[in-house]
Amino acid sequence: MGNYKFILSGGGTGGHIYPAIAIADELKSRFPKAEFLFVGAKDKMEMEKVPQAGYNIKGLWISGLQRKLTLKNMLFPIKLISSLINARKIVKEFQPNVAIGTGGFASGPVLKVASDMGIPCLLQEQNSYAGITNKLLAKKAVKICVAYNNMERFFPKEKVVKTGNPVRADLSKQLPERSFGIEEFELNANKTTLLIIEGSLGALRVNQLIEKELTFFKENEVQLIWQCGKRYYETYKTYESENIRVRPFLNKMSYAFAAADIIISRAGASSVSELCLVGKPVIFIPSPNVAEDHQTKNAMSLVKENAAIMISEEDLDNKFENCFSDLLSQPQLRNELGGNIKQMALPNATKDIVDEIVKIL
Repeated sequence: MGNYKFILSGGGTGGHIYPAIAIADELKSRFPKAEFLFVGAKDKMEMEKVPQAGYNIKGLWISGLQRKLTLKNMLFPIKLISSLINARKIVKEFQPNVAIGTGGFASGPVLKVASDMGIPCLLQEQNSYAGITNKLLAKKAVKICVAYNNMERFFPKEKVVKTGNPVRADLSKQLPERSFGIEEFELNANKTTLLIIEGSLGALRVNQLIEKELTFFKENEVQLIWQCGKRYYETYKTYESENIRVRPFLNKMSYAFAAADIIISRAGASSVSELCLVGKPVIFIPSPNVAEDHQTKNAMSLVKENAAIMISEEDLDNKFENCFSDLLSQPQLRNELGGNIKQMALPNATKDIVDEIVKIL
């Protein structure tokens, strides 16, 4: 039987959306006749990104709880009831064989309704500290695919399978040679290349750090590939020069990783999983503005294995230059960090997750 139906829900950020798309792509390759339906939040990025990937999506009027008292929080009970009613209509009409949730508040109503209707559910948790939606859904899930050890803290042990996080297809293959990356960005092969990645929108504090340290980088003959985010590109594009490439986003990510000798990154789950595959020394600067401070927890899971360096935003002014100088002056340290993070890679994550779905079928 190949004409299965899969409903997938997860969104709010790319970290929830792209894993869902990767899972759908792998399912589609195995079951070409299968039908797919995504469900997301009406005003979030999944409503744009999922159709771009070739899938249908329906939106719910839902949002997460804010950390302080706001009008949005007062509307939350109404939105939740509305979303549960609409999710029930969607699931009843589509009649999926399996429901797949990749986290984020949008997945809550869909997976709750599906499980109540007896449809088997699989959850995928990207972070080392489980999100509230997946924790609430775990009791009725058949399987929970995770990317980190010790996730039994949050979920029933017998349901947990460590698979890793899906990553973009070009990173699951071998990276291009460094020389091709250097050529792509028209840089100097004899200089150390620093890659800064911040996500599609960018990170203000990271950009402020890079701007502040430009003289330091120049003195140390470090050239930059600076992905500053589309929100900040107009501000920082004036720094483009012979040794600095400023981009709102990077279309050829594998070439950027190939060119890099050292990487600075946020510590979202997808970024961490990709950087494990890349196997280069990384300085993580976690965003403090995320639920449960999960980026710090993600980064710390690698720091504990001597697989990365982490500097909190509040420590950047005091610690960054010393930390970066250590990496520049100690090739052995760079090799050690790169080798250790590579050991933590789980390159077959998408296939392993889909194997679990096939078992459910």
